[in-house]
This record gives sequence, C-alpha cells and structure tokens, in this order.
Amino acid sequence: MSPFLLGFAYIGLSSSVFKEEEADKYLIPVVSQDKSNLQKSISRGKEIYTDFCIQCHLATGKGDLVNFPPLDGSDWLTKKRKQSIHSVKFGQTGEVIVKGKKFNNVMPPLGLENQEVADVMNYIMNSWSNKQKKMVTAEEVKAVVK
Repeated sequence: MSPFLLGFAYIGLSSSVFKEEEADKYLIPVVSQDKSNLQKSISRGKEIYTDFCIQCHLATGKGDLVNFPPLDGSDWLTKKRKQSIHSVKFGQTGEVIVKGKKFNNVMPPLGLENQEVADVMNYIMNSWSNKQKKMVTAEEVKAVVK
C-alpha cells in the first residue's frame, strides 16, 4: 500500500486499484503562497498596530473623533505623507486637521525602528477604506528626520 495525501487525509491505495504512475493526477497541487513585499509589510504592520496604535485609533481605525483622529479615510495620511511618517517615527504634538476636524493631542514617540515604522504605515495606509499604491520603505522612513 502507498499512502497519498488528498486534502487533509491520508488514504492508502492498493496497486491493484490504482497504478502508481496515475497518482500525480489525483494529488492536490501545492499552490505557492508567496506574498509581495507590501503584503509582508502589511502583515508585520498589523502586529505593530495592535501593540501600539489600537488603544487610541481603535481596531476600526476610526479613533474616538474627540482626542484621537481617524486613520480610516484620513486625508492627512495621503496629503501629508512625510508628516505622517514623522508622527509615527517621532510622535506628534500640536494641531492636525483630519477630514476637516481639528485634533490637538499628544502622540508619544513609539520607539520603533525604521522598518517597523514603514510596516505600520503600510498597514494603516492599506486598511479599512485606505488604499495606497506607493509602499512606504525603511529608506523613506530613514530620510525623515526631526
């Protein structure tokens, strides 16, 4: 008997019922699960968001609309990309206007490495209703200075 993997179960097949050379046509092909660099970054960024950002900006990315601005549909993220990166990298103080509403609170520096900043930026810029084509890279983050 030769075992073959079909789906999630092993099935022993007798050579009298099934010829060895026919086995390949019944085996489920392995599909490559390669992710793009952006997809990998978004996955890492989701973990960072959960650890550092979710408390204020919430799982929905909508913030509380009083103290913490929304990230979902944020025009500030798209129109002020460099300032957005700066805020994640170094923290934010002072007024920002998001979707026509003023927010003036403090976001402390999170102590993230450049790649972590890029990853969380890619997550927030590609989550909820946000869709950005240009990936944030660690090199782009590194170029943002105080």
